[in-house]
Amino acid sequence: MNKKNKNIKTFFKTLPKNIFSGFVVSLIALPLGLGLAMASDAPPIAGIIAAIVGGIVVSILGGSHVTIVGPGNGLVGVLLVAITTLGLESAYVAIMFSGVLLLLLGFFRMGALADFFPSSAIQGMLAAIGLIILGKQFHIMLAHKIKRADTIDYLLEIPFTINDAVHYENKGLIFAAFAGILSLTIMLFYTKIRNKYLQLIPAPMWIVILSIGFSYYFEFALHEPNPIAPEYMVSGIPSIQKIIADIPTPNFSGIWSFAFLGSVLALTLISSIESLLSIKAVDQLDPEKRRSNVNRDLKALGVATIGSGLLGGLNVVTVIARSSVNVNQGASNRSSNFFHALFLVAFIVFFSTQLTRIPLPALMAILVFTGYKLASPKVITKMFSIGKEQLIIFFVTLIVTLKIGLITGIIAGVITTFIIHVIINRHLGIGLFIRNFLKPNVLMFKEQGEKDNYYVSVKHFCSFINYFRLKKHLNAIPENKDVVVDFSLCNFVDDTVLENIHDYQELFDKRGGHFDVVGLDMHDTETKHPFASRRLLPVPKIIKNSLTRRQTSMENLAKNYNLTYTSKRHKKVSFLNSFSFFATKHINHIYNKLSDNDRAITFFDIEFSEGELITKEDLRKTMLHIDLKFDIPEFTLDKEGFLEKVSAFAGFKDIPIENHEDFSNRFYLLGKNEAGIAKFFNDDVTHFFESNPYYHVESNGNALLIFGKERLASVKEIKALYDFGKRLKKVIS
Repeated sequence: MNKKNKNIKTFFKTLPKNIFSGFVVSLIALPLGLGLAMASDAPPIAGIIAAIVGGIVVSILGGSHVTIVGPGNGLVGVLLVAITTLGLESAYVAIMFSGVLLLLLGFFRMGALADFFPSSAIQGMLAAIGLIILGKQFHIMLAHKIKRADTIDYLLEIPFTINDAVHYENKGLIFAAFAGILSLTIMLFYTKIRNKYLQLIPAPMWIVILSIGFSYYFEFALHEPNPIAPEYMVSGIPSIQKIIADIPTPNFSGIWSFAFLGSVLALTLISSIESLLSIKAVDQLDPEKRRSNVNRDLKALGVATIGSGLLGGLNVVTVIARSSVNVNQGASNRSSNFFHALFLVAFIVFFSTQLTRIPLPALMAILVFTGYKLASPKVITKMFSIGKEQLIIFFVTLIVTLKIGLITGIIAGVITTFIIHVIINRHLGIGLFIRNFLKPNVLMFKEQGEKDNYYVSVKHFCSFINYFRLKKHLNAIPENKDVVVDFSLCNFVDDTVLENIHDYQELFDKRGGHFDVVGLDMHDTETKHPFASRRLLPVPKIIKNSLTRRQTSMENLAKNYNLTYTSKRHKKVSFLNSFSFFATKHINHIYNKLSDNDRAITFFDIEFSEGELITKEDLRKTMLHIDLKFDIPEFTLDKEGFLEKVSAFAGFKDIPIENHEDFSNRFYLLGKNEAGIAKFFNDDVTHFFESNPYYHVESNGNALLIFGKERLASVKEIKALYDFGKRLKKVIS
């Protein structure tokens, strides 16, 4: 069976699951679409149109696999400003123009756009969006409409709204506020009810079902009108025929105004960032471990947004919450996105009159909960745990976004981050960034003799400014391979990079690969959080609180193998001086030391220097030292390569081992005591080296020094080296 036929068979086999998943997602998308549209001052149907058009277009043209698209939380504030300042018809044109820009971003392969924004600034922007949603919808949730200048005023007014709600005398307002409070309670406690039958229906849909049921109860059981005040009920849900008949006429009159251009840019910026972050997050949830084509997705989102705006809908973005539900329900391809759109069409065709029975406060409660999740105090706690400087970036972005706007807020966050990075690296100065900004700072290659081993070296600095270079190389590596990323030559690594590196580590682990980070052990950090920015100090300090992921893995390795681990620097390195490798090198210190109970086998990372003055270069390796407690000949054993063959002409004689021609051809063996060395390399020892991976092995007469690559070793490589050393010690003993 060819691949095409196999894919078709798989598609139809998984179709029932994708249809069911699309149905479940539509139950969430329906109330959210209505609520987000009304929160943006758009007609309620505008949110549903965005979900329908987006679901159909992106499922056909998109490059992701299990994502769901529709109206996004992050656009509420921008759409509200656009509709208020431009008017609804002009706002639809702004939406279409933002779709064109998204399309261009996809064509120009700008999927890496989100990587240029520091994590703390993005968190600050999302928190500001959360407060905008919460601040403005909280009052409607309690049946209290107010008009204030900005979001901060709305937030400050919350206690007064609560006080007014407590003293309501109007029966209609009391019932409306009660609907909002009950709905918020459902959103808060729904996840704590662990009942598989109850949770077949998502919390937002329970709110819709209970609201409609409440209305019918009064109408048919009590023969009374709905007691909720009419002005707080959903209205204006047209039929499909009316939607088509009433397609808005675009108003192009103000397209050159600053307000229009600002709205287009803001809509494009937030749409692209929210979508790219969501796609990246959903890829990690995908059970089949596939990677989305983000540029193709941007094109699809652009086309969908143009179509949505033309039909009177909102911007189309990739949404994380609905996508997560989609994955959890067993979706395996884009058809679930398509079916979610079809189910929404069915809801509008068959149940449009029922939707008008939903109270506005109930829908706003869903958005209040969403806003709280975006601006939760946990976000501030996380920022503080990464580093105090992250709080500054977070709050600058948050406050500027609330007071001025989203574009200004994210720009302020970027500038603040850069200034803080310069201050943190004041001992290196701004020159670190200026001198190296245009330099390629990433080198990647397949290591010789290792079929599946990729080595990536990062120099100078690596931050949100130039992370795209590192990402480009990492994306070129298949996730089922082994990769080592070395930051030992990097003076500064920021939290944005470390957070993304962590995501790569999880991705490679899930897909059968191995992703190790080395070279950060000599970098200083303020907190123990794994994402805390790290800088290479002139006199680095290794402290318990700043253990890297590699050091933590070494700690765990020590426990599993009954070894002792310490990350501290040791200056007492005289036991290494007698090895010929260090005859012309200066040892600075060793660190990350692992040793067995009798200290016969010891691992360590070592920093040493070659050359002096302008030729001096600091190098780092991982080595294994075996104390033999008995005498053996002094020798050096290496894999024989071109340089070793050339060195024979310079008088360096390779010692042949009799009756082991294969060993003599593959290995380069040096030493003064040829007879003693030849005797030492008996059949057992020679066969051991022939049947194991190549390492540099050196004897000083009573101990062995073993190491592999010209760099720090990954934890996986340390385990392999430890096994090699243990077995070698047993063979020669």
